Amino acid sequence: MICIIDHTTDPYWNLAAEEWLLMHHDEPVFRLWRNDNAVIVGRNQNARAEIDTDFVREHNVAVVRRLTGGGAVFHDLGNVNYTFIDAKIPGEDSHAMFRRFTAPVVEALRKLGVDARLEGRNDLLIGDAKFSGNAMCIHEGRVLQHGTLLFSSRMADIAGALIPRKEKYEGRGVKSVRSRVTNISEHLHEPMGVEEFLGFLAGSIASEFTPYNYSEQDLEGIRRLTEEKYRTDAWNYGASPASAFRKAMKFPGGLVEVYMDIKDGCIRNIDIRGDYFFNRPTAEFCEALKGCPHGEEKIAGRLRGLATGEYFCGISPEELLQLFF
Repeated sequence: MICIIDHTTDPYWNLAAEEWLLMHHDEPVFRLWRNDNAVIVGRNQNARAEIDTDFVREHNVAVVRRLTGGGAVFHDLGNVNYTFIDAKIPGEDSHAMFRRFTAPVVEALRKLGVDARLEGRNDLLIGDAKFSGNAMCIHEGRVLQHGTLLFSSRMADIAGALIPRKEKYEGRGVKSVRSRVTNISEHLHEPMGVEEFLGFLAGSIASEFTPYNYSEQDLEGIRRLTEEKYRTDAWNYGASPASAFRKAMKFPGGLVEVYMDIKDGCIRNIDIRGDYFFNRPTAEFCEALKGCPHGEEKIAGRLRGLATGEYFCGISPEELLQLFF
């Protein structure tokens, strides 16, 4: 396994590097990196519904879309990001993948006396407060999983940049984004700076890995991806869905929003957004639904013929069916 410790804090470059490493390297990868102020949006989210656009503009916060599923997160220099890229184990589901790749992080934190644990589908907690969200994607049998590690982040900026979606929190007793998160630095027995913490993680997790420096080919490929994709509004914001029918529901597997146009009793156009995890692209699923008669029996039959669990991890066809009416 190769180990990369990146020192650039440009969020556009860092997300482009993730894609390059997944698509163009065969060996397992462990990477540590940090971003300057940025909101990192999940692959299938409606960015404009997740962020406070006035706040990010006034505070010069970058908005960057990533390859992986899950929800929007705030990055600053008090947050350390880690990435694992490795082969997918046959039969391994998303829960097992999260356990596999978060385990080294949890073990490292426990060496510091921090009682961290994996909770729910993808969160790392200390007590009842979250300090890490994780997300993944799969490409040609390789898994990319990355996560945040809030070390000394500015909580007011996290709360200001992200819009709490009412669909996520209704009936769950959650008062605010700020009340649900914590910094690792608040739980250390001995004070430590974020740079020292990054070095500790590298030594604890990657002590036996081979350090890697980007080749000229890597750097040119990442530069091109940065400029042609990750700095563009087309990728980061995309077109806001505009459809006659919209419905959003929160399931244990994530928030899913369906936008549809129906003509002559059939689904003419469909767009799906949300913070769910996926193993296959959502666009492929939407294409399979186009032309289907807009009736419960017809849509249920179409869903039964699709590997819905691959498109929406942890969400059943019966749950998805509720979104169409």
